[in-house]
Amino acid sequence: MPLPKKDKIYTYVDYLTWPEEERIELIDGQVYLLAPPSRIHQEISGAIFNQFYNYLKDKPCKVYHAPFGVRLPSSNEKNDEDIKTVVEPDIVVVCDEAKLDAEGCKGAPDLIVEIVSPSTARKDKKFNLYEKFGVKEYWIVEPDSKIISVFTLQANKRYGRPEIYTDDDVIRVSIFDDLIVDLKLVFAY
Repeated sequence: MPLPKKDKIYTYVDYLTWPEEERIELIDGQVYLLAPPSRIHQEISGAIFNQFYNYLKDKPCKVYHAPFGVRLPSSNEKNDEDIKTVVEPDIVVVCDEAKLDAEGCKGAPDLIVEIVSPSTARKDKKFNLYEKFGVKEYWIVEPDSKIISVFTLQANKRYGRPEIYTDDDVIRVSIFDDLIVDLKLVFAY
């Protein structure tokens, strides 16, 4: 893929033409190339995904792991061709089946987990993005410090202060009554 031009705004139509083996996100029409995840990143992702998958396997909500495209259309972006934001979170939970299609998810997932790596210092943009689109629960996982920050969308449609968890904790997932994620399993590397 040629390097994107800084003065060009890209859309989902452009995104679909790029090589599948490239990990790319599109935020407000700007392209962000993603580095391949590290081994530790993969171990953390697998451990979290596994706990969600085992809990959800006979339930209507579904869990997906990267690469999985999430299109976040603004109110004026009615058609896929107009969408300027496509992200590939590490883990996504979707409870509204109408948001799922052959390409992935169109609309805000219920929960997103992002695992931070040196090449993903764009997490502040994602915080604002996920808040704006109404993602109910957003986790930022920091492997180096073995910390997870959990942001929950409040009644005012804003994320409150995060709950901070360490490797000895468990997380009670707010969007489910009885799901507990054991961080000893997540940070067992």
